[in-house]
Amino acid sequence: MTEFKLKYGCNPNQKPARLTMEGGRELPFTILNGRPGYINFLDALNSWQLVKELKQALGQPAAASFKHVSPTSASLGTPLSDELKRACFVDDIPGLDDSPVACAYARARGADRMSSFGDWVALSDVCDAVTASIIRREVSDGIIAPGFTPEALALLKEKKKGGYNIVQIDAGYVPAEEESKQVFGVTFRQRRNDFSIGRHLLENVVTSKKDLPETAVRDLIVSLVTLKYTQSNSVCFCYDGQAIGVGAGQQSRIHCTRLAGSKADNWFLRQTPRVLELPFLENVGRAERDNAIDLYLGEDSEDLLADGVWQTLFTERPLPFTREEKRAHLAGISGASLGSDAFFPFGDNIERASRSGVTYVAQPGGSVRDSQVIETCDRLGMVMAFTGMRLFHH
Repeated sequence: MTEFKLKYGCNPNQKPARLTMEGGRELPFTILNGRPGYINFLDALNSWQLVKELKQALGQPAAASFKHVSPTSASLGTPLSDELKRACFVDDIPGLDDSPVACAYARARGADRMSSFGDWVALSDVCDAVTASIIRREVSDGIIAPGFTPEALALLKEKKKGGYNIVQIDAGYVPAEEESKQVFGVTFRQRRNDFSIGRHLLENVVTSKKDLPETAVRDLIVSLVTLKYTQSNSVCFCYDGQAIGVGAGQQSRIHCTRLAGSKADNWFLRQTPRVLELPFLENVGRAERDNAIDLYLGEDSEDLLADGVWQTLFTERPLPFTREEKRAHLAGISGASLGSDAFFPFGDNIERASRSGVTYVAQPGGSVRDSQVIETCDRLGMVMAFTGMRLFHH
């Protein structure tokens, strides 16, 4: 296939729209089902690059959940604890522990379930039936993977009344060294960002504390690869081999950090007994539970717990999760990692990150206030590496 005609571009008024390759070459994918749109393919091709690079960098299956050309999360296929299975709504999935690629997607989808609603899925490895059984019951637009087992393909083709978008990528495809795009009739050309991310980026540790355990190296690499395909400005909190909070597309870096930090906080809090044991009515669906949990953990939880409201969701009125209780729980967390696609201009980003359990930081460095940022890390007992590499993505 050398050309694929799209229904429309970013918006319904943007017609005609199509996908082609320079020089009339064949497109590097096959559409197995559905009819993906313009934004679907932007998500698909960005997310595929992310999971492919994670697999190359760390040698484990990887998955990503994408929305509007940024990852809501990306993850390696490490096993889930019982609490995390419940928080991700996958504790009833048979065979989950035996499928690393399913574990990767369960984590990616479950990290920020509000943002992942209607996501695009990317898998570094062949999609198996266990992974398909998770995707089948979630609201999702489509998937890209290097292959599908017959059982997985059959399950996915049942979604959206047979219209679910399924794209098989040529895993060996390597794009040209130079890439281009047009904006307002002007063609932009640049070298493709094929910079390789690995542990070598973490050798320049600039803080008093120098020790980076292997788990931190892994998480910082996950963070940096995720940032490489996240709309800038962006920061990424990681823990246990997965991105747990992505702050994307903000003009101010502190706003990125606050946004990502609040998502990371929710990820930790959703695994507490207080949230796991919320007494939902049996007829409350998954999306409604996601919305209720988000409200329960937010500043306006009294709206959820008001008379006439809680009765529509719960068998009994839940106890409030007070601000003091949440802060006390988060204060006991450490060992999280934080990556940034560009330098931190002030120490306030580090202060905010520390409140979400961050111990390890990777950023390019190069700010006139680098010394202030380093001093803040030292005061808080954190380890920070300067990578020397900016990772803007637009």
